[in-house]
Amino acid sequence: MLAYLQKIVTLSVLAAAFGWLAYFWTCAPVLAVAGFALMALGYTGFLAIEFLLMKQVNKDDPVPPPTWKALLGAWWAESLTAPQVFCWRQPFRSNAIPDQLSPEAVIGGRRGVVFVHGLLCNRGFWTPWMARLQRSGHAFAALNLEPIWGSIDDYVPQIEAAVQQVTRATGRAPLLVCHSMGGLAARAWLKNMKAEARVHHVVTIATPHHGTWLARFGRGHNGRQMHLHSDWHAQLDHDMPVDRHALFACWYSNCDNIVFPASSATLPGADNRLVLGAAHVQLAFLPQVIQASLALLDDTPR
Repeated sequence: MLAYLQKIVTLSVLAAAFGWLAYFWTCAPVLAVAGFALMALGYTGFLAIEFLLMKQVNKDDPVPPPTWKALLGAWWAESLTAPQVFCWRQPFRSNAIPDQLSPEAVIGGRRGVVFVHGLLCNRGFWTPWMARLQRSGHAFAALNLEPIWGSIDDYVPQIEAAVQQVTRATGRAPLLVCHSMGGLAARAWLKNMKAEARVHHVVTIATPHHGTWLARFGRGHNGRQMHLHSDWHAQLDHDMPVDRHALFACWYSNCDNIVFPASSATLPGADNRLVLGAAHVQLAFLPQVIQASLALLDDTPR
């Protein structure tokens, strides 16, 4: 469903932008180019607003604030990364790399990965990660979380099914790699299934573990659940085992334009890893994040 919606949006914007350019080019070329740029690049203005809000809200956060130069760099990087994800991989290439679970494709003894995406994303988000695991012979399964605006708790059965699939393919507890809201879905799965013994590690990238200021503008059930310090967040850790957070490696940034204050992407007792100057989507595709996260596949057996 999400791929279909994003495909319609992408093609509609491109059609409108090029239609405007063609219509006005002969009589008003400046107007033609200005209108084209506004329609094709207008999203960068919304990103800029997010970064400015983030800088303001982060003033009282203990994480080191970014410089204006770092903020501009993060805005530029996100402006380049976002279209690759939301206008190409997710709408048009979401199934380009299928789950790798067959005995013929999986090298025996290697641990597998379950990928859990965030809000308004699908499995296409993980294409660079899946391509790397496809080459290395690791098993993996990438989810399409639906309903798009449903409760985060509704995603628990989907995660459970994927964990079982990867475990059957490898005989080993998988690594969970999650972006944004996906990390909350993984925590809901751990809580509801009491599954600590069935997962190797949980990597979260830009996950609003304590909510995010920006969620006040969100719609849908999962948007309300991601409000800062919501009751739903408090229930995630209710009666949890004392060592649950030790399973987590939490990547976060002082330039995250979606999850802020920045420290809301950390967990007490987890391996919290700060990356300076990285934006929300960009953070998931930094080479050091990918390499260090997948290095956990070779950690102590479980």
